Amino acid sequence: MPAAQRTMEKKKFKFTVPHVFVILAIIMLLVFIVSFFVPSGNFERVLDENSGREIVNPDVFNWVEKQYLTFSDYFQSFYNGIVGGISIMGNLLICSGVLGFLESTGAFSAGIHKLVRATKGKEISLVVIMYVLFTVFGVLGYGEGAYPFYGLATAVIMSAGYDRMTGAAAVLLGSCGSFACGMLNMFTTGVSQQIVGLPIFSGMWYRFIVLVVFFTIGLIFLVRYANRSRKDPTKSYCYEEYKNQDASASIGEEVPMTWKRVVALVGFVALIVIQGYGCVALKWSFPNITALYIIFMILLAILFQVGPTETCNRFTAGAARVLGPALAIGFANSVMVLLNKANIMDTLVYYMGNALQGKSPMVTLLIIYIFVTALNFFVVSGSGKAVMMMPILSPLGQMLGINQQVMVLTYQLGDGLTNTLWPAGAVVACSLCGLDFGKWFRFAIKSIGTMMIAAYILIVIANAIGYGPF
Repeated sequence: MPAAQRTMEKKKFKFTVPHVFVILAIIMLLVFIVSFFVPSGNFERVLDENSGREIVNPDVFNWVEKQYLTFSDYFQSFYNGIVGGISIMGNLLICSGVLGFLESTGAFSAGIHKLVRATKGKEISLVVIMYVLFTVFGVLGYGEGAYPFYGLATAVIMSAGYDRMTGAAAVLLGSCGSFACGMLNMFTTGVSQQIVGLPIFSGMWYRFIVLVVFFTIGLIFLVRYANRSRKDPTKSYCYEEYKNQDASASIGEEVPMTWKRVVALVGFVALIVIQGYGCVALKWSFPNITALYIIFMILLAILFQVGPTETCNRFTAGAARVLGPALAIGFANSVMVLLNKANIMDTLVYYMGNALQGKSPMVTLLIIYIFVTALNFFVVSGSGKAVMMMPILSPLGQMLGINQQVMVLTYQLGDGLTNTLWPAGAVVACSLCGLDFGKWFRFAIKSIGTMMIAAYILIVIANAIGYGPF
């Protein structure tokens, strides 16, 4: 074979992270194989009088008759996993559909154009406002749902005379830390707390502290880079593009801010406030939250005079954007279906608990934190990983005397911060901003790396203060 042809064939090979469905199917297959070698066993479950929930008694573990899986069990688990995760999947689809309808009204786009005009001559304030806006999106768990705004927000900041990296950083740093803290994030906090039996959005006060820490770290890196690269373009990560950049770059056709769009944005803020109050004060769960969102969409449809058929079409388009993550939740739950069917879930927890027994909580939490962070390289879906991991982490925490709230926090921070750092999630986000992933990684490793160190310190503090309620 000629050398040139061999070189060409070598260049054709390029490793890419497999689709999340492929990864989950492989994990399920590994569980199927491992189930033949791991003995079946169960912890004793007892009723906790304080919380009223059934918890693991770590002192009593019983070996039971071996349960063998069949190939039929493996393939049926795809369906059974979706059935078991339908509550979480339904909540994700409905809320995303409603947010898609709100986006279709042009209220968000009109608000962004209004900001551009209001901050003319005070460009750095525009960068900060965009950063705050995407921080709010992250707090709400508006991950993939905010994708349509990535390109627009980047173009807006570029039109103010900053480079593309500044625009992308305002978007990605704003969303990553706030998504990880999960104050009102139904898709990680809500899912995880529901699985372990915690009141939804309980412990919000500490998550607010986490948010402030991440927000401050991100803002310092963002503003410092924005000022430095604008003052000296040679310090820009995008210098070749930046030196020829037209400061008046188009940000698309302006969308007027009508009174209806003002009402829609005010209504969206009210939705956030009511949701937060309902979950904290009224102990709302997913059915209450989805009902609130549906009512909000109906009111928007009346306000904008959108007919029933068109309302459903827009809702469907919004829900379709998260169909992949929703199915990932179901398939992740399939892993749990197989573990429970083989009666080896408790056995794995028992082995892990014994391995970690005697180690300090600092070491245990660090191991869990690193494991979830590494898993996020392959399985991007936060809610999907929650369904897969929390049923294991919950009894492990009980066995090691670590509060459930601390385990949830450890999971969240391990999951959320690397969503805009690992390729599986960051490549898509960077492409929406028109930015090369390699350039972004060199910039983000410092800022997000700092957040990751701060996250571990915050986890240790949470455990030390008995972050709960349990």
